[in-house]
Amino acid sequence: MGILVVGSVALDSVKTPFGEVEEALGGSATYFSVAASYFTDVSVVAVVGEDFPEKHVSFLRTKKINLAGLKKAPGKTFRWAGHYNYDLNTANTLKTELNVFETFDPELPLEYRDADLVFLANIDPVLQRRVVEQIKAPKIIAADTMNFWIESKRAELIETLKLVNILTINEAEVRQLADESNLVKGARKILSMGPKILIVKRGEYGVLMFNGGSTFSAPAYPLEDVFDPTGAGDTFAGGFMGYLASIRDFSDENLRKALVMGSVMASFTVEDFSLGGIRSLSYPEIERRFREFKRLSHFEDL
Repeated sequence: MGILVVGSVALDSVKTPFGEVEEALGGSATYFSVAASYFTDVSVVAVVGEDFPEKHVSFLRTKKINLAGLKKAPGKTFRWAGHYNYDLNTANTLKTELNVFETFDPELPLEYRDADLVFLANIDPVLQRRVVEQIKAPKIIAADTMNFWIESKRAELIETLKLVNILTINEAEVRQLADESNLVKGARKILSMGPKILIVKRGEYGVLMFNGGSTFSAPAYPLEDVFDPTGAGDTFAGGFMGYLASIRDFSDENLRKALVMGSVMASFTVEDFSLGGIRSLSYPEIERRFREFKRLSHFEDL
């Protein structure tokens, strides 16, 4: 059971108090697919420009990611530049150049249309819905969104949410989408819009999952060295969905394990710039950190 991901493949320039990179490999579909590739087969739908370095394509192929849906269009690749202060929870955007991504119209290759699991990364909700319409019989559709779409295309986003099983957004976006200051009340309101599961990303404070009447919280892994949080949310989603695809069991118990596995992958990502933290992991390394997460939050009953 593989995964289809639709999103961006980009070149990022990032500066933090601990270093900087110029035009490094980035993008939501990139982080997601590399993280998920440690667990399952991944197929990507995205667009890049004629200037996209071939070395990045070669790297993605080494992870056995299916790039039949990666279109190369005339023009330049999507670029993002930003910086972080010591508060690494907040990215300050310096420049966004959509380039070929501005006219991105996801057309799925025929071989992709039988996908069981689908992840709609942070793109226009109208395009997200267009992707869903091309899938024959998906078992799970998960989606991400952001404050820009909540504000500018709220009606379209709400229509898309009716087709989504799992939504992953951050804490501020929960409050914005639900128009509710209380996080728990906001989560209930969003679940009434269509998704069965809401995952709330809380940065260095961990992650919350609302699954019907069940609520589960996983901490963030305490790290000595955090260099770059760019892509952590997409890496989390890749680990979460990749683990679910590998076990083919969507019980609440396994959703909780998947949530921790997503947190594991995100913890590796922030330890380096770009894809450096997850470029060449071994599965035993992933398992060891998963068990460390378990020890971190385990306690005995009364």
